[in-house]
Amino acid sequence: MPLPKGAKNCITDVSGVQVGHVTLYEHVNEQETICTGVTAILPHSGNIFRKKVVASNAVINGFGKTTGLVQMDELGVLESPIMLTNTLGVGAVMQGTLTYMLDETEEIGDTTGTINIVVGECNDGYLNSIRLQAVKPEHAMRAIQHATAEKSLEGAVGAGTGMQCLGYKGGIGTSSRVISAEDKKYTLGALVVSNFGRREQAPFPANGKENPDTPDGSIMMILATDAPFSDRQLKRLAKRCAVGLGRTGSTIDNGSGDIAIAFSTAATIDHHSNQVTASFTMVRDDHPIMNQFFQAVAEVIEEAIYQSLQRAETTIGRGGRVLERAPI
Repeated sequence: MPLPKGAKNCITDVSGVQVGHVTLYEHVNEQETICTGVTAILPHSGNIFRKKVVASNAVINGFGKTTGLVQMDELGVLESPIMLTNTLGVGAVMQGTLTYMLDETEEIGDTTGTINIVVGECNDGYLNSIRLQAVKPEHAMRAIQHATAEKSLEGAVGAGTGMQCLGYKGGIGTSSRVISAEDKKYTLGALVVSNFGRREQAPFPANGKENPDTPDGSIMMILATDAPFSDRQLKRLAKRCAVGLGRTGSTIDNGSGDIAIAFSTAATIDHHSNQVTASFTMVRDDHPIMNQFFQAVAEVIEEAIYQSLQRAETTIGRGGRVLERAPI
């Protein structure tokens, strides 16, 4: 039986989580079109460096150019917004996010260490004139500044502006589920940037029009929950994103970067502390609620992908290329 959805059916159903988008769309000339953007996901509204959250990730297929995952694996925390953009925009988005965090946190690189910026990407070069490198550092800063706890926009917005999915127009999608056991109630939310697959893989009838020669693509899958999980448990959740992805027809192609990041807002970890130890509550691995969470991951990823298709609109990109809205 499917699990109940959150009030907004959005990753922002997890209390404190915020999402911001900057969308860039401009026909430069007959051949070149800027069709790209930036999306920011904030685990809470405070200073994320000073108040870190537990996090982990799973690289399902590593054809991607993310930053920050190595240190996340090592230390199990997130200390920056999660930023999403196109493949050649990673450097600019990392620079803008770094500038934003330096402005907010004077001790970084001075009285304490540096910061681990997390940026994920998908290749939107089918529609976007990616060589123009239209994404600039200020776009990353604006995406963070515009972040809100309202229901996120979906479809061809932010980092999803130029993306394709299953041979149709893809982009941003989000979903959430509520998990209950005894007197406990938790929320799990997802946000994806869908950019994978071909029409023959889609689990719905094609519209009969020409199948565009789109590349293998990628998908970024972000999970947020208010349940008290360790980074090891969050990695277990992140791995289950592959289940929801497979339900939509993906076979995780050779050239597809399929990457999941999961974080918990249940507790924050102070960057500045003189305490030798720290105490945390965590869900028991052997409690039946874990299976509900695994089911929830599959459901929110599957639905978020379909939302990215349903909310997108037919889009004209570089060289007159067109990606149609999916017939669902």
